Amino acid sequence: MSIDSQQSALDAHHDDPGDLPVMRARFEHNGSPRYMLYTIKRLGLDVAHDFHLDVQLVSDELEGGMETVEARLQDGEADLIDIDYISTARERAEGAGIVAIHPYGRTVGGLVAPEDTEISSLEDLPGKRIGVVRRLDKNWILVRAACRQFHGFDPDDEATPVEAGSKVELTRMIREGEVDGVLQFWPIVPEITETGPFTEVLPVSQLVQDLSGVDRKLPISTFLTSEDFLDHNPETVERFRGAYKQAVSRLVDEDDLWEAIAADLMTYDDPVVMRAVRDGWRDMVVADWDKETIAGMGRLFAHLLEVAGADALGVEAVPDGTFRPGA
Repeated sequence: MSIDSQQSALDAHHDDPGDLPVMRARFEHNGSPRYMLYTIKRLGLDVAHDFHLDVQLVSDELEGGMETVEARLQDGEADLIDIDYISTARERAEGAGIVAIHPYGRTVGGLVAPEDTEISSLEDLPGKRIGVVRRLDKNWILVRAACRQFHGFDPDDEATPVEAGSKVELTRMIREGEVDGVLQFWPIVPEITETGPFTEVLPVSQLVQDLSGVDRKLPISTFLTSEDFLDHNPETVERFRGAYKQAVSRLVDEDDLWEAIAADLMTYDDPVVMRAVRDGWRDMVVADWDKETIAGMGRLFAHLLEVAGADALGVEAVPDGTFRPGA
């Protein structure tokens, strides 16, 4: 579904902010946070928590090595985005004044291949062409780390990663047979596997747990704001946290909301695809975090650093002050 049509569905619930503090949310048009943002707007949860969430959807194309949402935040054109915390650490280490204020979820993808694929596990990757959004994408880093840790090879050397530049281009590449498999973002996986002769060989979320060595579900993606916005609007950030938790609770419990989401935001209105995305979202999302969660994220990063190295991660450590949990 086009950006314009999805934006129209959101705009139908954009009221005049009046005197309420405004938080400008800029999110990818094909990313799963839009389901939660739509729910906040549809149910008026932002107003109920005394702030106005201004949601605009943007492309996932790269701008100067950064995805569009990252560029918007760093350019001062957004107050709220989401990216994985490895990318957050990398950008912050390079001087970006960005901070993670709340978890989103285990937003990794899946290894998708044709149904007649020769790939049944990570051990089959050598010699194969694998589509990735970019080589620093979290899914490729996790696959590299798992291959090195558990199978004794690095697919960056033994396979051929093919950078697509966007999730949309990844889907085109696998459908047109240009690659042997793709590491596609999780909510797009059902759209591929349920509507064509493709299969999910491996969920990358399993690698997160294998590499972290813990049972508790760890968030990979977090919501970010700028240090400046957090310093000047701490109450608005806290109000967003409240609206988010309430939206998550409703989306976990209420199936009817997903029917509206499917009609207004999803590319396919196939109920099988909708249910697969709904169930995947519920399994992925993290409503809140605590010191133990953040410590687990640090341990996973340390493990990835040890296995994949700073060159693969693009950063040597998670800078101090990256994570800013609420009160």
